[in-house]
Amino acid sequence: MSAPRTMLQKVIDLHTVEQRAGELLLYVDYNVVHEGPFYAFDGLAREGRAVMRPAQTLGFADHYVPTVGRELGSAGIADPEARGMVERLQANAERTGIVHFGISHPQQGIMHVVVPELGMAHPGMLIVGSDSHTCTNGAFGALAFGVGASQIKHVLATQTLWFRQPRALRISVDGSLRPGVSAKDLALAIIVRIGMAGGSGAAIEYAGSAVRALPMEARMTLCNMTIEAGARAGLIAPDETTFAYLRGRPHAPQGAAWPEARAFWQTMSTDEGASFESEVVIDGSLVQPMVTWGTSQDEACAVSDVIPDPCAMTDPARRTRAEHALAYMGLAPGMAMKDIAIDRVFIGSCTNARLDDLRDAARVVRGQQARIPAIVVPGSMTVKRAAEAEGLHDVFRSAGFEWREPGCSMCTGANGDLVPAGERCASTSNRNMEGRQGKGSRTHLVSPAMAAAAAITGRLADVREMAGA
Repeated sequence: MSAPRTMLQKVIDLHTVEQRAGELLLYVDYNVVHEGPFYAFDGLAREGRAVMRPAQTLGFADHYVPTVGRELGSAGIADPEARGMVERLQANAERTGIVHFGISHPQQGIMHVVVPELGMAHPGMLIVGSDSHTCTNGAFGALAFGVGASQIKHVLATQTLWFRQPRALRISVDGSLRPGVSAKDLALAIIVRIGMAGGSGAAIEYAGSAVRALPMEARMTLCNMTIEAGARAGLIAPDETTFAYLRGRPHAPQGAAWPEARAFWQTMSTDEGASFESEVVIDGSLVQPMVTWGTSQDEACAVSDVIPDPCAMTDPARRTRAEHALAYMGLAPGMAMKDIAIDRVFIGSCTNARLDDLRDAARVVRGQQARIPAIVVPGSMTVKRAAEAEGLHDVFRSAGFEWREPGCSMCTGANGDLVPAGERCASTSNRNMEGRQGKGSRTHLVSPAMAAAAAITGRLADVREMAGA
């Protein structure tokens, strides 16, 4: 009888083609790219090589697309460099035959939103991408992670990738999340607990009753933030929630293939008795709405707390980092989080721009009025159409929010959507380092409901105290 295996090990075993000292050659089910790694295509062309399996490489215009003036296509991109990136991806797609979700595609959107919503991510798959947040797809029980341009080139040419096996870390969240607490809050609480390098060299399996209770979109948020804890990938065991989400989606198994696929997917969960190199247990009932105060994701606390004093931190490196962060953020120890005024709000990104995220924000916004500039950027055209069918765009517009076209937008600012220097932004994105949303910008990471609350009050606010939350 074989030894019990983790979900991570099962996926690796399924995809191993060859082994050499310390590395495995793995078969790749999907290779997902955005506008950035054009030099991988250039290198392939110089060598006279074709893309081995074009149908398994997906190209997305998301980082550089505008969120206004979309009807003009790439001609509406004012920045010539950004326009060139979008057009170069299209040219590479046309030349190589890869699947292309371009600026005018009816299912265009952020790559980490569109792949799951089309039913492309399945339990047991191996998915790589040109962006670190490819780990989002781990919510389906897939092994998914970001790679560099040279690795993208290798996958384009061979549909395989050399890989060093990560250690297996299990994070179990027991109990239940309380009302007003989201997967984004849980992700930040986990990162605070283990540190921004706590998952270094690991693939994290999220388990426990609180994780099993999460709907698929919330699971995607949790896995999306795995990279912010330093881990390579995050996985959640497939279950009835997974199967219900996938059923009927365009790229999910259809007809007689469905029960066969479902039976296989049920075998992908970690075996009872399988061992992990390390484990962490968290009481989900203790997690509160979170907000970052510094310039890394582990510099966060409950919105009801005060900013910690770096002098009380025993780790000298951590203390120095916190002091620098507070200086950059223009904050001081002991300040109440709820006293911090906000200049603008961004609701979007691959972390929190799905339909459920927009519904959460709209519940807080309904019947209210924004005090500060706020924009809502749906994660995909599919999300945008669904939200508009429910009237969510009218809720946001009536409250003074801007309703825009899909893309990465103010998460990276690569398309020109930026936070002015010195301004504070309550953002549903995933990174808060210096200058992430624009030179001199100050970012506070929050959930969609918390971002909506900040827009209505003009400060960081506890969404549990808001009407409609």
